[in-house]
Amino acid sequence: MKLRFDQQGFSGAARVHRKGPVGLVAISIVTLFAGGRVMAAEVPGAVEFRKQVQPILAEFCYDCHGDGMDKGKVAFDEFTSDQALLENRDLWWRALKNLRAGIMPPPKKNQPAPEQKVQIEQWIKSAVFKIDPRNPDPGRVTVRRLNRAEYRSTVRDLTGIDFNTEAEFPADDAGYGFDNIGDVLTLSPMLLEKYLNAAKAVVLKAVPTVPRVSAENKIDGRGFRRGTASPSGETNRAPLSLSYYDAASVSNSFRAEHAGRYQLVVEVTANEKYVDNQFDYNKCRLMFKADGEELHNHEYTREGGKSFRYEFDRDWQDGDHELAFELQPLTPDQKQVRSLTLRIDSVTVRGPLEEKYWVRPKNYERFFSKAVPESASARRKYAREILEAFARKAYRRPVDAKTVDRLVTLAERTYTQPDKTFEAGVAQAMVAVLASPRFLFREETTEPSLAGQTYPFVDEYALASRLSYFLWSSMPDDELQRLAGKKQLRANLAAQFKRMLADPRSDALTKNFVGQWLQSRDIESVSIDSRQVLAREAAADPDQERRRQRFRELRDKPEESLTAEEKEELATIRKTFFRRNGAPLRAELNGDLRRAMRQETEKTFAYILREDRSLLELIDSDYTFLNERLAKHYGMTNIVGDEMRRVTLPPDSPRGGILTQGTVLAVTSNPTRTSPVKRGLFVLDNILGSPPAPPPPDIPALEDAAKAVKDRTLSLRETLALHREKPLCSSCHDRMDPIGLALDNFNAMGMWRDKERNEPIDATGKLVTGEDFNGIKELKHILAEKHSIDFYRTVTEKLLTYALGRGLEYYDVQTVDQIVDRLVKANGRPSALLAGIINSAPFQKARVSILAEQTKALQPATQRAEATSKP
Repeated sequence: MKLRFDQQGFSGAARVHRKGPVGLVAISIVTLFAGGRVMAAEVPGAVEFRKQVQPILAEFCYDCHGDGMDKGKVAFDEFTSDQALLENRDLWWRALKNLRAGIMPPPKKNQPAPEQKVQIEQWIKSAVFKIDPRNPDPGRVTVRRLNRAEYRSTVRDLTGIDFNTEAEFPADDAGYGFDNIGDVLTLSPMLLEKYLNAAKAVVLKAVPTVPRVSAENKIDGRGFRRGTASPSGETNRAPLSLSYYDAASVSNSFRAEHAGRYQLVVEVTANEKYVDNQFDYNKCRLMFKADGEELHNHEYTREGGKSFRYEFDRDWQDGDHELAFELQPLTPDQKQVRSLTLRIDSVTVRGPLEEKYWVRPKNYERFFSKAVPESASARRKYAREILEAFARKAYRRPVDAKTVDRLVTLAERTYTQPDKTFEAGVAQAMVAVLASPRFLFREETTEPSLAGQTYPFVDEYALASRLSYFLWSSMPDDELQRLAGKKQLRANLAAQFKRMLADPRSDALTKNFVGQWLQSRDIESVSIDSRQVLAREAAADPDQERRRQRFRELRDKPEESLTAEEKEELATIRKTFFRRNGAPLRAELNGDLRRAMRQETEKTFAYILREDRSLLELIDSDYTFLNERLAKHYGMTNIVGDEMRRVTLPPDSPRGGILTQGTVLAVTSNPTRTSPVKRGLFVLDNILGSPPAPPPPDIPALEDAAKAVKDRTLSLRETLALHREKPLCSSCHDRMDPIGLALDNFNAMGMWRDKERNEPIDATGKLVTGEDFNGIKELKHILAEKHSIDFYRTVTEKLLTYALGRGLEYYDVQTVDQIVDRLVKANGRPSALLAGIINSAPFQKARVSILAEQTKALQPATQRAEATSKP
């Protein structure tokens, strides 16, 4: 039974409504009847609803959601009690989102006045969500494990080692669009094992285990020049690739300070680029010489990316010594169907090997600031100094004496063994630090609660970590730790925020946030068939279509039934197809182009961020970032060089803003064609913040809609129109399709086109909120001018989700609204957005009970890690 909710309260009698008799009768054994009316305690929120909110809903919403109508299974007048009215937070949260997005009431219906919308919003936030604007709930936070990007940059800043987490760890799970969400960053036994192996590998590479070694100088591949040799100091970090097909000679010189025995370590890699399912049988010979003497002479064929390492011992006098590579092609007449290269990775010169010339190992002073003492007590004290400082940085907060004692004992047990050095013992203890959940997880505590304080501040060490992982995806630096230790970070937050944003490490915010919000990092792996994409823009070729049909007929016949003439005809057609498919493409989405596209998106966001320009320029602007390769792809010929730079666009250019950039256009396409559905969904989700519900599992495929038309090939717009005729599809596609079709002048590779299959592209449309547009330029203008608040709210929600590492809930509405208000007053400047986030209650405070749960959750993992990291 349901109680009908009317202007007077809840009634147990049947009523006749405008839409017809419903006859809802409810009986409650705890209800006291007096004169036919229900007598119950008045609930303030329900009273306010009846007086202020329900009349608005009755006027504008009951046609679909009241008086017997429950479209979408929503009826605003059928709550069983005041409690049911006020506790259905999911319903009211959806209602709030739809009201703000202009989706409900539908644009064709009468609309509430702005003040009436505000009235509904305020009631939802205060009566249903029970938000206190002066003390909002900071929300639930799950203890956060470092994801792959955070682990890599944290290890880099802690030890100086760039550990390739993408190769060593599985991909992180994602939630709410990001891979730094605490709820999904679990720790499986397999991953814990990988963390233990990683800790050992990092320490082995970073921490010296002996006090002195032979000097070592590494010359990277780019240090070798064609022609004149260059000093070994003038090197780049990138490798140098030599083609199998072209003779080449490169050299460098090394200055030996002392005469003695030296060791040369040569590292090269044979690479190949896969092309059209064909083999390349080319060969080459690589020679390596020192002072003109040939030390290496080897023949290489296609090696599948195999790496090679060669060592040579030499007796050298002091002075300059020439090192040179020479490559000779061995099969000049062989067909070149792959890109075969030998990459010169590096040449390392070790020596002199005599002990009297030994030096401190690389990075020794980073971990060991003074000579190792002789006495056992002094050594233990020194080990304690080193390990306490290291653990403090790794754990991002002070370490208790008991933990330091265990680390020192572990080090001592190692370095007191025969043939073990003090450095080796300290290194073993550092492995335990890096394998500890205190390093892998971001442990947090709160400041002491004050009288009457519901939600205490997180302590300043936790605040330092929240700030550094938000802006840098890495650990706090010494300055943040120093201020946190003096309890001065919160008081100097504005200055630290400005300093951190100016630091190059803040590039991580652009790379990791934008890469996921705008999906720009997916451009590196998205599958696009360039040949088929471009074929859709070619003029129809009846002869080619006839040949294709004939090919299918002959191919499907049993081979023994083919006549000699038919076999010859089939072979001829097949050769024609192979020749056509082997012809060079006018455009191809190769690695260089994909990287340029990603940089375009990242540099656009970084420019707006660092110059503090309006965020609306992400939607519509008169500039973008291009290099020569990307500019030509976009049809622009006045850009020269590989460097990405800011380019002012012509007044009539459809470019400008993220929606017309290659990243967005490619990742929202299918492999062989554009996808207006994916593109429309992208805008709804990432620009307007109003994504439709996921499609039901039995939704028909888009192509099925076109099967009913037999006499011609439908355009994509016509196919979508047929698809929308199905009631199951129309509600979502009416919102997505017009937006996606406005972008259909851009093919799946991000190139402009006017026609598809020889038919003009129609980019007109109408938003579900009522605005008409003709093409992407008008749509961008509408989004920036009339939906700026929607965009501000969406960016705020996305960045706040990224900063907090959790999805937003109903209790975060007030926080988002406050930040959006700041953005509006600041004309959309990013500084207002970032400052609003780092000063917000969810960023600054915590629920005490959650922190206790975090500490409890870490204990089993801590015990496992410490047990398995013992020598």
